[in-house]
This record gives sequence, C-alpha cells and structure tokens, in this order.
Amino acid sequence: MKEIIAASATALAKAIREKRVSSEEVINAYLKRIRAVNPKLNAVVQELGDAACEQARAADRALARGNLLGPFHGVPMTIKDTLDTAGVITTGGTQGRARFVPKEDAFAVARMRSAGAILLGKTNVPELALAPETDNLVYGRTNNPYDLSRSPAGSSGGEASIIAAGGSPIGLGSDCGGSIRSPAHFCGIAGMKPTTGRVSRTGHFPPVAGLMNRLWQIGPLARFVEDLILALRVIMGPDGRDPVSVPMPLGDPGAVVLKNLRVAFYTDNGILPPTPETTEVVKKTVKVLSDLVMSVDENCPKEIERTYDIWWGLASADRGAGVKAILKQAGTTELHLYMKRFLDVQLDAKPMVPSDFGSLIAEWDTFCSAMTRFFENYDVIICPVIAFPAQEHGFIMQKDKDLGFSYCFSYNLTGWPAVVVRGGTSPEGLPIGVQVVARPWREEVALVVAQHIETALGGWQPPPL
Repeated sequence: MKEIIAASATALAKAIREKRVSSEEVINAYLKRIRAVNPKLNAVVQELGDAACEQARAADRALARGNLLGPFHGVPMTIKDTLDTAGVITTGGTQGRARFVPKEDAFAVARMRSAGAILLGKTNVPELALAPETDNLVYGRTNNPYDLSRSPAGSSGGEASIIAAGGSPIGLGSDCGGSIRSPAHFCGIAGMKPTTGRVSRTGHFPPVAGLMNRLWQIGPLARFVEDLILALRVIMGPDGRDPVSVPMPLGDPGAVVLKNLRVAFYTDNGILPPTPETTEVVKKTVKVLSDLVMSVDENCPKEIERTYDIWWGLASADRGAGVKAILKQAGTTELHLYMKRFLDVQLDAKPMVPSDFGSLIAEWDTFCSAMTRFFENYDVIICPVIAFPAQEHGFIMQKDKDLGFSYCFSYNLTGWPAVVVRGGTSPEGLPIGVQVVARPWREEVALVVAQHIETALGGWQPPPL
C-alpha cells in the first residue's frame, strides 16, 4: 500500500494500464489512507467509498476488454467543494447549501471523469472560498498534515491537506488570490494556477462573474509536477459557457529548452518581507537553476508594490454587495467568523464614486501593462509563494498576515500562469514552496522549470502522520 499511495497519478495510471495493479487495489489503498488520516485532518468532507469501488471494478473490466477510458483510467481523485459534482453534495462551505446536490459536474470535473479518473470524495473549503484558512460552519476546520495546530491555508486547503497526507494523488482547486498556490505551499505539494482563460470555470460555486471574473482560474494540485502536466492537458479548453475561456493551444513541455530561458527572481515584493528561511529557499532554488538556464537576474518589477492595494480595491469595490447577494441566493443566514471578517474589510473600504472606480480599473490596466513590459526581458520569474510558512489556526484575524499573500495576488491581477513546488523546509519542519511564473499561455515553461526544481530539491516529503 505504501508504494501505491506514494506514487504519482501518472505512475499509477501507467501501472493500471499495464495491469501491474488493478484500479480496485489503488482505490482501496487510498480509501484506507483517507480513513486513517482524515479523522486528524478533516480534509475530506464527503467520502464516496462504495461508488468509487464500484467504478474501479468497472474500470478494471473495461481494461480487460481492451477499452482504455483515458489518461487517468482508474486513478482516484478528490475535488474541492466549490466545484459541482453530479449527485454529490457541493456546499461551497456555506450553510445554505449544506444539502445542495448538483445535477451535473463542473466542466473541469467532467473532463477528469471522461479521462477515466474516479472521484474519492470532496474536500473542505472556507465559506464561499473567500478566506486563506479552511474552516466553515458546515464541516468545521481542516488541519495541516505537517503540524495539526497549523492551517493548510485556503481556499483549496482540504485538497492540499489530503494530497500531502497521501490520501489522494491528484485533485482540482480554484485560485482567485492564491487559493491553489498558498495551500500547495503550506502543505508542501505542487499546484498550478493556469493562465486566465485556459480552463472553463463553468460549475464553480460561487459563480465566477462580475468584477473579480478575470482573477479566477481552476487548476490541478498533486504531489508531483508531472501530474499537473497531465491534468492540465485534460481539463484545459472552453465549453461555450464561460465567456473568458479561449481555445488556446498548450505548448509541448518536451520542446522547452532550459538554456534559452532568461530568469528573473526576487525575494521581497516591497509589501511584506518574507521570513529569512523563505528568502533562503528562493535563493537556493535560483542557484540550482543558474547552470541550466541562459541567465539569472535579481530583479523585481517596481509596479508590484501596488499589488495589495489594487487586488483589495477590486475585492471591496462593491463593499460586499456581491458576496451578500450570493449568500442570500444560497439561503445562508449564519456566517462563519472568517466570512464576517471578509465582509467587515469590504465595508471598511471607502465608498467609491464612479470616477474612483474608473481610476481603479485604469490602475489595474496600467499595472498589467507595466508587468508585461517587465517580461519582455525574461521568460520566467521565481519568487516566494507567501511571505511565511504554515501559520497557526486563526492567523487570518491578524491584519498584517494578509500582506503576505500579495506574492500570489500579483499573478491573479496579470492572469499569468504560476506553478508552486516545494523547495525547502522551515526550522519548524514546515514546507516552503517557491513560485514559478511564466508568460501568458506558456504554462509548459513554468511546469518544466518547476519539474527541474522538484528533481533538484526533492519536492514533496511525506508528513509525520
């Protein structure tokens, strides 16, 4: 069993195809692991053991007939509880949807199922996915597998926690302000926010619409970068319903030549300095790349210092009206503490007159233009994911901690692809990730660089559970 739960999803798929292991054996190994660790983590909030076993047996029978269902044939997956799953409760972490059962899968979920993946369960999120900690009134709090007193971050915290603990080889999350990347960093796994528009977001709750529409993307989380590559090929593309998604071809990772890449790196974005160990991990990462790439420069776009103000300006421009409308539509009457705090921050924002709002949008466009000019001289940016490693539960209530997430916010504002991979460990034994950013639509570049970092520095390490 240890070999199964430590393997990549890609390796499992190959072993199943070659009939070295059955899908049913793989599914049972992961269910056993979930049942062993989830009481400590509270990461999986809906387990689908019976259905998963039935589907695994069907996958094995199909393979015996020579019928391969796809690149994830018989491989287990978990799904963040903001993505609709047909016939399976999808709450979005809010009480009004505690019993809501969607009739159809979200687009990305349907793509994974059509590729042969088998759903093991849904994973926990903060209410409406609007907090960097994973806790809600429906299912409660999720813990970090490396230290149960600490948070797995959010909003894909349940997903990252169970993957890091060996309870799932791969899953799907969503990212508006680091919600894939920060849990990957806190939990020591790999995660990717693709270019905005790469993956249709149809079937996500809360619905991706309005002012924040350009900030959101759906992407994969896994223990190994090779699984992000495989999953992105499966889930990418438009569906004719998400107005932002486009049919952009994906580059071939095998065609990326490291020696042709110009790398910029920074350790401090001018908003909140990172911990010393975070700085050291970024520098160590750059050192292992320096002999492989064309050039490495320590250089940070000066405009990046505006990240926090622009991102929160957009998030609070309507002073909570949009969030309140979603909560009302869901039928939620009691709010979690973190949702109350989010709304309080929005209400504290200065009311905007039309000219103020116009200026904010113009500032966002100016920011994106300046960032694009910076990338004229580089192919990759290496930087921290968050200014600090996993924090104790409740850290969200400390205002200065919000600033640490600005390292992620920057690339939601630009819409660029960003991959997180573990690069080191804090003195407390906590994972520290690095963020690898590429030009828009060049996911393959970020993925190849991240894979080399993973190989050189070890990547995911099993937690002491």
